[in-house]
Amino acid sequence: MADTKTTSAQATAARIQAEVASDDLSAQITALREDLARLSESVVAIGQGAKSVVAGEASQVTERVREKVREEPLFALAVTAGVAYMIGLLSRR
Repeated sequence: MADTKTTSAQATAARIQAEVASDDLSAQITALREDLARLSESVVAIGQGAKSVVAGEASQVTERVREKVREEPLFALAVTAGVAYMIGLLSRR
């Protein structure tokens, strides 16, 4: 009889521990999901910031090239011809 009560008490204690562990695990999973959501938002914000910086730099470089072509059109034509010639040589291989 005493063994039955002890076994029953142990089973109840084990069930309570399992429930507590399950609740802890659920809380940790919820916290992890929240952390992943915040991390995802941060990555999106960083990507958008990088995109705007790159777009700004590309715009500036494009404008500089346009100005250079307007100032020295023959030089720009010679550079373009040279690059096209090099690409032609490389594509034959």
